[in-house]
Amino acid sequence: DSAAYCNYTVPPHYDSLIAKLIVHAEDRKAAIKRMAGALDEYNVEGVKTNIPLHRKIMKDHDFQAGNVDIDFLSRYS
Repeated sequence: DSAAYCNYTVPPHYDSLIAKLIVHAEDRKAAIKRMAGALDEYNVEGVKTNIPLHRKIMKDHDFQAGNVDIDFLSRYS
């Protein structure tokens, strides 16, 4: 889901949620695999994104196993 398109110019005071990536699959493992693949194909230029963070999270063994809590993201800051 995105408000952006090819050659879109992001205004200087943009909403930080320019786009969101949603995947569906038959189970958590398949959804994580699909999301990791989609993130690897996602290409955004000109603005900083959190795609690298999400790529790292998809590879995290605790995340893959569903072992996350309120402090999970603090490991990535």
